[in-house]
Amino acid sequence: MKPSFLFLLLALVLVNAVIVCNGSKLLKMKYYHKSCDSVDDIVRDITWRKVAEDPSFAAKLLRLHYHDCFVRGCDGSILLDSTDVDKKDNEKAALPNRSLSGYELIDAIKARLEEECPGVVSCADILALAARDAISFQFRRPMWNVFTGRKDGRFSLSSEATTDMPSPFSNFTTLLSQFQSHGLDMMDLVTLSGAHTIGTTRCALLSRRLYNFTGLGDTDPSLDPEYAESLRNICPNPLIPTTPVEMDPEGSGSFDSHYFKILNEHKGVFLSDAALLTNQQSAQMAKDLENPKVFFARFAQSMKKMSEIITLAEGEGEVRQNCRVVN
Repeated sequence: MKPSFLFLLLALVLVNAVIVCNGSKLLKMKYYHKSCDSVDDIVRDITWRKVAEDPSFAAKLLRLHYHDCFVRGCDGSILLDSTDVDKKDNEKAALPNRSLSGYELIDAIKARLEEECPGVVSCADILALAARDAISFQFRRPMWNVFTGRKDGRFSLSSEATTDMPSPFSNFTTLLSQFQSHGLDMMDLVTLSGAHTIGTTRCALLSRRLYNFTGLGDTDPSLDPEYAESLRNICPNPLIPTTPVEMDPEGSGSFDSHYFKILNEHKGVFLSDAALLTNQQSAQMAKDLENPKVFFARFAQSMKKMSEIITLAEGEGEVRQNCRVVN
């Protein structure tokens, strides 16, 4: 590699790191105070009404926001529909994202805001606010602050979603590296894993851990034996890939710190959950986060950090008129 090319590559990496770390400087509280003062009320009211009708939307919107922020930053790129006739080129088509849902709620909020304040509120901001409000419905108060002012990205690539999204099969080193590449630390990794306290996964993601962990037809020995047996009852071999499985076996409908209790009992459903206990420091964090007050405070901080991952430089991006297509 020529020295000049190496220098250029290093410079590009440093520039990107600065943009990610300083993303919050592009955002503000009450960014729409003058241009669309009703944005918070509109997003909250529509989101709360939907979650009241269907509580599963809390997990859906939180997951949608998470998957958006880990690819190209929180720019609404996950919301873009494919422009390819085979529907294979965008983030939605990537394997980690094919089970995502909740897009129609973002569409409904966007349509209402376009009536109220046309061309003002970005889809990325709508998603960040709606994810917060979906979780907050249970408590009837905002659980964390959402700074706004994001712009919508114009690109969405399935290849990036495949490589950038943390995997439920990853070990601790890989998970931490992926979080750190986005300006998040070990505490953020452990805390945000607590989002697994709500929602469901599918038997397809548990097959190897239950039936062929080392290639010899065995079960992951780090999994509590009784819990492993209960999972095998839900996902018998040969399993039905789409069968739903609660991520928190004793309370997946409530957002609380119970995830950390079951994690410390070796009942975390994913390999990535179990991985948190393989590092002494993260294992202690998981123990501390069993305390609800500690978890809620830390989750608020980590969500604010994650929602401020920005890769668009100031002046880049747009405010989409339709969240599914670029202007």
